[in-house]
Amino acid sequence: MEQIAQLGTGIGWRPEIADAVERMAGSGGGVDWVEVVAENVCPGHIAESLLRLRERGVTVVPHGVSLGLGGADRPDEQRLRSLAERVEALGAPLVTEHIAFVRAGGALTASPQLEAGHLLPVPRTRDALDVLCENVRIAQDALPVPLALENIAALINWPGEEMTEGQFLYDLVDRTGVRLLIDVANLHTNHVNRGEDPAKALDELPVEAIAYVHVAGGFERDGVWHDSHAHPVPQQVLDVLADLTSRVTPPGVLLERDDNFPEPGELERELGAIRGVLEKAEVRSPGRKAPAAEPAAVEEAEPVARQRLGLAQAALLSALVAGTPVPEGFDRVRLGVQARALAAKRADVVAKVAPELPEILGSSYRPAFVAYAQGHPMTDGYRRDALSFAEHVLLTGRPDDADVLREVRRWWLERSGPAPLSQRPTARLARATRRVLLRR
Repeated sequence: MEQIAQLGTGIGWRPEIADAVERMAGSGGGVDWVEVVAENVCPGHIAESLLRLRERGVTVVPHGVSLGLGGADRPDEQRLRSLAERVEALGAPLVTEHIAFVRAGGALTASPQLEAGHLLPVPRTRDALDVLCENVRIAQDALPVPLALENIAALINWPGEEMTEGQFLYDLVDRTGVRLLIDVANLHTNHVNRGEDPAKALDELPVEAIAYVHVAGGFERDGVWHDSHAHPVPQQVLDVLADLTSRVTPPGVLLERDDNFPEPGELERELGAIRGVLEKAEVRSPGRKAPAAEPAAVEEAEPVARQRLGLAQAALLSALVAGTPVPEGFDRVRLGVQARALAAKRADVVAKVAPELPEILGSSYRPAFVAYAQGHPMTDGYRRDALSFAEHVLLTGRPDDADVLREVRRWWLERSGPAPLSQRPTARLARATRRVLLRR
């Protein structure tokens, strides 16, 4: 297995804390490297802050969230090309993604394609592992640097799973040679939500395959742990980090914070707590070693395996975002919690993508969006979702405030722009009717 770069202690770079990250990098503030969400990087227009960090020799690692390598379809070639472009623009030594699916449906299942807007868990079955391994090798062949994959947090369990998380990850590494990004906060989340013992997972992990580690905060509500990335890192997560570092010295550890950003001093204290765990670590209990031999050639997943996985994922995602019946074997209560969490996340992200909408709608924005989300699954990303939500507001006439509706109409007309006419007469008539109604 190829030697991975020694990274040190880092932090997730976000525009809201860019100045603080620059001050902490290379100035005794505890930041040796940074990670950036790959989809937020434009290769020809990289943020000045990231360029300055790169000029100072700070490593920048792109972290993708939209490939959906755990999905039933083969990886999208354009998404892979875009990710490779970002790797090269940042001069990154590696790139990371997630063991998750983010969309389902489409041609494989002869059903509408749905977007989750979130990372959803892959069933730990042979079918899912076969598909994931082939997808990973496709991605590895398309990317110019080593790939590492992250374990995700989950609220729900798939029925009929055939492996533990550790076994699933070991077989994935054995068959593909992929590196791992281990999120200790996600191990804690799965402990609370799914009853999985973090120590057992670490026993089974191929620890020598670890590229780096994520540490993040969250909160517990009604017996469910929410991996928010918007709260301080709790002691339980630091304890899992300590357990991991008693088994292996990870090449890098990174603090994630995506929202509700604290003062720079608080970020420095959290980084200091992470460094404290690393400094006290004595490797006594090595976990399972990663396979030493070259990975075996990965055969193509059987078409029937992709179809079975696709049908199962489409049924689950449809239940979560389109209100269809809960598939057999799933916990209805947990699916309800997950569905509400997905709607809330959509509302939050649309508010960032289109900040004018919550400003125009005020306190009615969130309840209006959640009501909209219950009957309108996301099919084409958050920007299209914002436009569709505005259309929904205008067509329903809610809220019942002429001034607010006038502002929403103005916003929609400025951003919707011309669109190519469909060749189907019914679609053309529907679009024409909608535009007439929206202009009134």
